Amino acid sequence: MTSDELKDFATRYAEAWCSQDPEKVAAFYAEGASISVNGGPSTPALEVARDFMRDFPDMTVTFDRVERLGDRTVFHWTLTGTHIGTEKRVQISGYELWKINHAGLIADSTGHFDAAEYDRQVHGEQL
Repeated sequence: MTSDELKDFATRYAEAWCSQDPEKVAAFYAEGASISVNGGPSTPALEVARDFMRDFPDMTVTFDRVERLGDRTVFHWTLTGTHIGTEKRVQISGYELWKINHAGLIADSTGHFDAAEYDRQVHGEQL
C-alpha cells in the first residue's frame, strides 16, 4: 500500500469501529485473522469488536496516525466512550501493530493500551 492508501485504510478502519457494527471491523481482516490485546490470547476481530461495542455503545475511535515499522504497520488510535457497566466516561489511546497481507487486509494484529489507566477510568475517577 502507498502512504495515501494506508491512511485511507486506517481512516475507514476507525470509522468501522465507530459504526456499532462489528462485521464492519471484521471486514478489514483476512479470513482466519485475529487480534491479541495487551498480550492476551489471539481472538477473532469480530469478537473483540463486539465486546468493545457492547461495553461502549457510544464509542468513538479516532485515527491518530499510522506509520510503517519494517514489514508491519502501526495504527495509533484514541477511544472515547461511556462504559455501559459503570457509566464512566473513558478516553484511552493505544495502537495496533498490523501485518497486512497481499490482498490489503489485516492478517494479524496486536493491540496495546495502558490497561491500568483504562481500569482507573472505568472503575475509578470520572474524566
